[in-house]
Amino acid sequence: MDITSLLLALAALAVGGVVGFLLAQGRAASNASSASAEVSALTSRLEGATAQLEQVREAGALALEEARGTHERTAAQAREDAAARLGEAERRGARAVAEAEERHAAALESLERRHAEAEAQRRADGEARETKLRADAEARIAELRGDTKRLADEFDALSKKALAANTEAFLAQAEERLKRTHGEGAAELAKREEAVKQLVAPLAQTLGQVKEEMTTAEKARLEAHAALAQQVRGMQESSEQLRTETSALVNALRAPQVRGQWGEMQLRRTVEAAGMVEHVSFTEQVQLEGGKLRPDLVVSLPDGKQVVVDSKVAFNGYLEAMEARDDATRAKRLLAHARHMRTHIDQLSGKEYWSHLEATPEFTVMFVPSEVFLNAALEQDPSLQEYAFERNVVPATPATLVALLRTVAYTWRQEKLAAEAGQVFAVGRELHKRLAIFGGHLEQLSKKLNGTVDQFNKMTSSLDSRVVPQVRKFSALQGLDTAFEVPPPLEVLAVPAQKSDLHVVELTDAEIARDRAEQQAALEAAGVQDDLLGEIAGADDGDAASDRAARRGRASA
Repeated sequence: MDITSLLLALAALAVGGVVGFLLAQGRAASNASSASAEVSALTSRLEGATAQLEQVREAGALALEEARGTHERTAAQAREDAAARLGEAERRGARAVAEAEERHAAALESLERRHAEAEAQRRADGEARETKLRADAEARIAELRGDTKRLADEFDALSKKALAANTEAFLAQAEERLKRTHGEGAAELAKREEAVKQLVAPLAQTLGQVKEEMTTAEKARLEAHAALAQQVRGMQESSEQLRTETSALVNALRAPQVRGQWGEMQLRRTVEAAGMVEHVSFTEQVQLEGGKLRPDLVVSLPDGKQVVVDSKVAFNGYLEAMEARDDATRAKRLLAHARHMRTHIDQLSGKEYWSHLEATPEFTVMFVPSEVFLNAALEQDPSLQEYAFERNVVPATPATLVALLRTVAYTWRQEKLAAEAGQVFAVGRELHKRLAIFGGHLEQLSKKLNGTVDQFNKMTSSLDSRVVPQVRKFSALQGLDTAFEVPPPLEVLAVPAQKSDLHVVELTDAEIARDRAEQQAALEAAGVQDDLLGEIAGADDGDAASDRAARRGRASA
């Protein structure tokens, strides 16, 4: 082989390497474009996720957090997908490099075969040139391998740079949108908080008022509780004192004498409460049969009748029943109490007070100082009351005795009113009688007055007709200017009584004589004057009528 053939072989080898490199670069470029397309697809998916994030922006702060989590998951998935795509691209580039290497190896093998053939053909050219060519070929192969590695590194760097740039842009855009969404959400949240504050403000004010009222109520409750506690303490002290005094009273009432005095005192209070008066409406401790019988109270009735009341205090059995600790003992003592009450009824029935007092009904009132004593006995012995009625004994408690005594007091008041009405009738009868006598005197006085007026008019008429002319003549002779005035006659007469029944009364002779004596004593002075006027009138009877007519004419003129 000549040098030309060797150069052609080297040139072919170089062209084959360049073509292989170009093919590998083209495949790497196609793989890079495919990765870029996949990155674009991922970017579009991220933009879709961003659109979804924009759609859920109105959900508020909670939806924003959820969108942020969704975005982070989507970004992580996108990163994972991008990493997977990048790994796939790297694997494809590695496969392309491997294919290029295989082709290069095939070309090299072909070249070596051809070289072997050429070597076989051109052994004459020497092993030095062949070694040099082999070294150049190996250097070229190393260079090609370095270029392949550099291209792979550059592709890796470019893909990573593109992915990083796209990721940074996506993250920046997503962060910006998230910030804008967060700002809008914060503004919306602020508006909602303001609206909530406006809605809550009246509630807060009301709660404040309620708090103040609760504070006032709590203060009042504490004060009331303190006052109540003080009252409870006072009640406890009073209860303890009452318990002590009650115990002392019970112990004292166990003595028959003290018990009897207490019953008599209760009886007296009941009688006084009914409005009765001692020694008028009732009498205490009346002794009968020489002191053998002595009822506690005798009530006097208006018609002279009397009702006997005797106090019986039998409650030893009742007190013992109240102090009993078991029901059997309590029932036993209550039965004993009922028997004691029946014994007292027998005792009162045997005394027969009504047989020792006049106008007394045949029964005796047995006074029991308390309702509970009689009720307890009736509960144990329901026939006790009928038993008492059969023996002319009427059991009475303060309430029933007050009703009985008030009825008696009412009859006393009616009796008193009837007595006073009789007195008023007698006084009115006497007054009517005296008014009748006074009416007769008044009628006689009117007659006397009319006669006096008539005599006075006759006297003035005589003066005017008989005396005055002479006086005037005498005045004219003496030169006197003083006129002699004549008093006018009296035209008023005494008016008699319009109702004559006032003085129409039948009088005895003694009353008429006494009345005439009083009239005579009262009219002695009037009688003397009447005599004088009668004498004057008797002298002037002839001129009286004409003079009276003339005088009336002058008066009218």
